[in-house]
Amino acid sequence: MTQPMLIAKAGEIELNLLPRMANRHGLIAGATGTGKTVTLQTLTEHFSRIGVPVFMADVKGDLSGMGIAGGDNARVDARVTQLGLQGFSYTASPVTFWDVFGTKGHPVRTTISELGPLLLSRMLNLNDVQAGVLTAIFKIADDQGMLLLDLKDLRAMLQHASENAAEYMATYGNISPASVGAVQRSLLQLEHESADKLFGEPALNLDDFMQTDAQGHGVVNILAADTLYNSPRVYATLLLWLLSELFERLPEAGDLDKPKLVFFFDEAHLLFNDAPDALLDKIEQVVRLIRSKGVGVYFVSQNPLDIPDVVLGQLGNRVQHALRAFTPRDQKAVRAAAETFRANAGVDVATVITELGVGEALVSFLDEEGRPTPVERAFVCPPQSRVGPATDVERSQMINGSVLFGLYEKIVDRESAYEILKGRAEQSPEQAEGEQGFDWGGIFGGGRDPQGRKSVGRRRDTMLETVAKSAARTIGSELGRQVLRGVLGSILGGKRHL
Repeated sequence: MTQPMLIAKAGEIELNLLPRMANRHGLIAGATGTGKTVTLQTLTEHFSRIGVPVFMADVKGDLSGMGIAGGDNARVDARVTQLGLQGFSYTASPVTFWDVFGTKGHPVRTTISELGPLLLSRMLNLNDVQAGVLTAIFKIADDQGMLLLDLKDLRAMLQHASENAAEYMATYGNISPASVGAVQRSLLQLEHESADKLFGEPALNLDDFMQTDAQGHGVVNILAADTLYNSPRVYATLLLWLLSELFERLPEAGDLDKPKLVFFFDEAHLLFNDAPDALLDKIEQVVRLIRSKGVGVYFVSQNPLDIPDVVLGQLGNRVQHALRAFTPRDQKAVRAAAETFRANAGVDVATVITELGVGEALVSFLDEEGRPTPVERAFVCPPQSRVGPATDVERSQMINGSVLFGLYEKIVDRESAYEILKGRAEQSPEQAEGEQGFDWGGIFGGGRDPQGRKSVGRRRDTMLETVAKSAARTIGSELGRQVLRGVLGSILGGKRHL
């Protein structure tokens, strides 16, 4: 059995997080400057040392120092002495850097199809009608066997569907120019924020998150989010997509000795702000069910009220740093946080929570039976890696020395919807009619035969054409299962075949 992880001490009382309970999720909360980042770093180091890979977003740029051994830090040395930590030594953690913009880490990309219409609609801030049009666009692309990989594919499909709206209306509903225009404008805004770099290939392989080094330590995956954070919807949507993909990809695991992966969601309020009820339901389901896949999710937020009750109730391991009670909402947050802990006669939580110093916290972890332990006022153990950011030179050395260097850096642009539709537009009418052995216009009753007469149907296929079409339908059907699944759809029973 994996040994408990010492996270904090209350006098002589050691507060240990049990690895087999770590996939029951957790919360790190507290006002700015109270020590959340250092707590996050300490937890991450412990997971890494027991062989558990970690994913975390670095919103402030402070976590890159995890790849470098600490030292020459008087405050850390003082805390080590104060807590009497025997055998404490400065050491680095194995890290892999990621960055949507490709400047501070390996590029992170996904495809339009993989993201799905639900999350893309939220990223674009579409209303219900516009979101319905976007869903229809995905279905048209699916039915015609065209991949949506990047933004130019989506733009091409939007233009194509708008120009042929009359033909598509009976099957897919009304695709109004106004709605298409609204989606196109939202895509322009997305490009203005440089978030278009998120879409394309090679797409992220989540197996690359779940690696260990030669010593068996879990790799710490750090997403550079200091720039991405300026686009909060993109940031929250990307992390939610990663969670949903992990849920879909990983098999059921049951109760494990330790998690397969721990996922830290910093600035968690961005996930829930303005989220529609349908999306909140999906988030709650994913958080509830993903622990059975061996994944622990830890939300990091300034205020526990930022997290809906249905999610907050599933976060069994808690580290609560100081809260301020300057406003009525702050006072409500203090009361709410106090009520969520298992009572301890020696700790007046509602009073203590506003008096905690930097690095001090109210701590309660799950015991062997999965029950919250009584809350304790404690000091969090300091991290062994550097507290603070790595230099640009140090970061570059770690990126260039990664086993993944070169795998994601070069963009691949294979044939997809944009290329297919562009090719059709450049063909002569005769070539377009003969493409793949059938009349594209005739599908919708508007084509003509080689003699210029209006088509009433397709000509009889040759044997070779029949075989080719059968294969195309098979591929299209498989693509359809991926597209129509949408993000988070797998929790309703669908599975993706890779």
